[in-house]
Amino acid sequence: MNEAIPHQQLKTKQREIRSGFPETVGLRIHRSISWVGRAETEDVDLDAKFLFLWIAFNAAYAKEEDQGIMATGERGRFNEFFSTLVAHDVDQKIYDAIWHRFSGPVRNLMQNKFVFNPFWQFHNGVDEYVDWEIRLSSSAHSFAKAFQEAETPRVLSFVFDRLYVLRNQIMHGGSTWNSGVNRTQVADGSEILSFLMPIFLDIMMDNPESDWGRPFYPVVD
Repeated sequence: MNEAIPHQQLKTKQREIRSGFPETVGLRIHRSISWVGRAETEDVDLDAKFLFLWIAFNAAYAKEEDQGIMATGERGRFNEFFSTLVAHDVDQKIYDAIWHRFSGPVRNLMQNKFVFNPFWQFHNGVDEYVDWEIRLSSSAHSFAKAFQEAETPRVLSFVFDRLYVLRNQIMHGGSTWNSGVNRTQVADGSEILSFLMPIFLDIMMDNPESDWGRPFYPVVD
């Protein structure tokens, strides 16, 4: 698998089989695909592209009971979602996709200190993170080990831990729009989400009977 699944292909598949979706799953997939489609049209503004894709991710995984939980709890929700996805990913589509990108944006992201939380903890004066460089090296090593052993949920956990830092930088005003100082991580983050999100949605559509959770914001008349 060398190319991301196009939005139109996802949309066509959804239209063909959506009558068999439980209501909550259908809503979740419909919303997420719409944001993937919007991101696909954004070739210039990488900040916007990343945010559109993160919204797609949020639409796919966030559950009714997730509202108001702390960041550590949110990462736990990520991991729960990843475990469910991988359990249904019998063809290892996720792992194969990461394999094809490993030498590029994924590797770059894992080695990028600017999306590593302990780096920022240290620079915000938290003394216990003075060893952030050792932690970064250890994290990259653990990721490589998980990757080599095809522990896909752990691989995704490592990747999205970095993406979550990038998400927070942008959403909480910690970066400048179109800034030259963070282009690498925004470009890599956008590319990673661009090839992973369509696969996530494809797996979800193939397994609508699984418990993907109830969206917090249902459609209300």
